[in-house]
Amino acid sequence: MSGPVAESSSAQPLDGIRVLDFSQIMMGPVATQLLADHGADVLKIERPGSGDIFRQALDDPDGAEHPAFGAVNRNKRSLVIDVRRPEGLALIHELVTAADVVVNNYRPGVMDRLGLGYERLSEINPGIIFAQGTGFGTTGVYVHKGGQDILAQALTGAMAHKADADHPTAIYPISLADYTAGMHMVQGILMALLQRARTGRGRQVEVSLYDSLLAMQILEATMALMGRGSLNWARLPLVGTFAASDGEIVLVGAFKENPLRDICSALDLPDLSTEPEFATMADQAAHRPRLQALLAEAIGRFTVGETVGRLEAQDVLCAPVRTLGEALEDPHTTPMILEVDRPGRAPLRSLASPVHLSDAPAAVRHPPPGLGEGAVEALGDYGIDSRRVDELTAAGVLS
Repeated sequence: MSGPVAESSSAQPLDGIRVLDFSQIMMGPVATQLLADHGADVLKIERPGSGDIFRQALDDPDGAEHPAFGAVNRNKRSLVIDVRRPEGLALIHELVTAADVVVNNYRPGVMDRLGLGYERLSEINPGIIFAQGTGFGTTGVYVHKGGQDILAQALTGAMAHKADADHPTAIYPISLADYTAGMHMVQGILMALLQRARTGRGRQVEVSLYDSLLAMQILEATMALMGRGSLNWARLPLVGTFAASDGEIVLVGAFKENPLRDICSALDLPDLSTEPEFATMADQAAHRPRLQALLAEAIGRFTVGETVGRLEAQDVLCAPVRTLGEALEDPHTTPMILEVDRPGRAPLRSLASPVHLSDAPAAVRHPPPGLGEGAVEALGDYGIDSRRVDELTAAGVLS
């Protein structure tokens, strides 16, 4: 295993915290992976036969398990168990007595029907922290609606944000809501652990895709709720993407006394801020199409490197517009590239934890598990002996 998060013998902040992870696909797994990267012992609870939907949901050209599963499931061990069987449910209840956190992202009511809801588990272990991730929360008109990232984008207004009004409505093509809700789940779990250290009591933590994506729009929502119109950073008069002679750049002409003057200086233009139609930000906004056409013409005379260099010399915010592939090849990205060895398979190349703690680096202890991989060892850590594991396996409870 190589990269910025390698094997580490130093103590980590979540050493000794045990997590039973019933979640799948992305929101829950990305949360539990971050906990695991920083020391938590995460046991991934999976259904017999197929396991986490992400193991088969996407096609992989080489016929193996899709890299998307590996991206959010390192540092975990896998337990395949039929929790609908009384013996399976009893085993989970036994594990809960020694666990700290239970995570799931099923629809509301599923864990209760399985006998694994918060009220039941808190009877077994009053200190348990029960983290529930949903699409739309556990109350309200959408409580039974299937939750998914793109639906949350549509229903929260996020999808309707456009740089220009005439642009077609488009899906934001990364898992914006899933990742954000996963990080909110981590925050909630950590806060609950801190409070439990003072009170001895666990609690329920709830996050949803809907609430998380609304929260990402707190500036825009506050403007709207206060009757102050809309806030759209992409429609500010000196913000936009522009074509240079060999690529594109993004320009953010803001947070300065007179950014237009400095932009003009960088691009060898006369100071347009002295002209009446561009004298103030309001004037610039009123004449934005003409202003951006003048800037586009000037930027088109230079390469991306020349444009960025000129603008940065005037302390104007700008950057080249790159593909993800180009960003991954940038030396600045190197500390975030992680390579995890996998016996019998090519190493998994992915991204490391974005949280950097001095003297307690994130560490990779396990590659993403195969279905059921690490179960016997994990159950032993919970005090379940190998004879009982064999009996439950023979009975079809474990597989």
